[in-house]
Amino acid sequence: MQIPAPLQPSTRILLGPGPSDAHPAVLRAMVNPLMGHLDPEFVSIMVQVQEMLRGVLKTKNKVTLPISATGMAGMECCLVNLLEPGDKVVVCAMGFFGQRMIDVAGRTGAVVTTLQAPWGKTFSVDEISETVARVKPKVLGLVHAETSTGAMQANIQEIANICHLHGTLLVVDAVTSLGCIELDIDEWGVDAVYSCSQKGLGCPPGMSPISFSDRAVEVIKNRKTKVQSWYLDMTTVMSYWGQDRVYHHTAPISMIYAIHEGLRLVLEEGLENRWKRHWHNHQALKVGLEALNLHYTADASCQLPQLNAVRIPEGVDDLKGRKFLLERFGIEVGGGLGDFKGKVWRIGLMGYNSKPSVVLLALAALEQALANQGVKVNPGAAVGAANNYYAKA
Repeated sequence: MQIPAPLQPSTRILLGPGPSDAHPAVLRAMVNPLMGHLDPEFVSIMVQVQEMLRGVLKTKNKVTLPISATGMAGMECCLVNLLEPGDKVVVCAMGFFGQRMIDVAGRTGAVVTTLQAPWGKTFSVDEISETVARVKPKVLGLVHAETSTGAMQANIQEIANICHLHGTLLVVDAVTSLGCIELDIDEWGVDAVYSCSQKGLGCPPGMSPISFSDRAVEVIKNRKTKVQSWYLDMTTVMSYWGQDRVYHHTAPISMIYAIHEGLRLVLEEGLENRWKRHWHNHQALKVGLEALNLHYTADASCQLPQLNAVRIPEGVDDLKGRKFLLERFGIEVGGGLGDFKGKVWRIGLMGYNSKPSVVLLALAALEQALANQGVKVNPGAAVGAANNYYAKA
């Protein structure tokens, strides 16, 4: 075979639903020398990662760690550890990733009750309360930030209170939440949460932060059957990440370095400052999108600042528009999933990419992409609207 040339990937600006661009300091951290996954020095780095992750999640949960896999492994880890065949589970689905949670929960052998919301909308506390009281499930699963629609489920604390009243564990998908918007695991009463490394934390894909409450850990310890997944079985994973440091798997050393730096940068910036940064850049992008006559899929009351899902104007071709952005500007935006396939562009402003320079470039590029397909736009209006917002903010 002919030996390929060394890799020279094109430079992109990743403004889709993930991954987002990694922070340069994170990439620098990854070139540090490798060491053994049981080396005492590496173990101390693991401890620091756990401590910082607790700080970013705002929890004191002992079982808080990054799973050596992507965010979907975090979803599976939470569900396969808490559910056994025959258990009752309610999944609240308001988009693509709620539907995926239904699939994963069903594979455990649990009896799944589905609560559906129209794409772009969220659930009322009353809807969830009625369902939990009626079904009395072992677990309630919901998505905090639905990446497919750009909608945020509010009132997590109220939902957790309802769950605990009926002896139900609350599992929250925070894949697009962590490092972007408020997340307070202990104050809200969340029992299990999972996220990812490649969005708000500004790291490459490959790690899934998770955290289990003491209540959830007791459920795991008292299972009647083995966890369906050997790799994600927390009864053994905890032995590696806990005080025993018993060999379980070879940790991805360089990715641990990456998430260490990503978490450190979040705490250095400050959680509230980070949340405000994402909100302000979202507002600037939003006024610019409105100037381009691009309308959000999510109701105004529940729009995410880090993932802006907008409807593609009639007559504009989805793939042609995204190809124009990629080839002309090196910008990647996401297409629609499920019900929104071919109908929506998803524009991410997550972590390192949530900044004015990215907002202004994205708006200028979108203006050209729309004009390229015959849409009448007011030249410079989008960038002007965003600049006016920044001037007043």
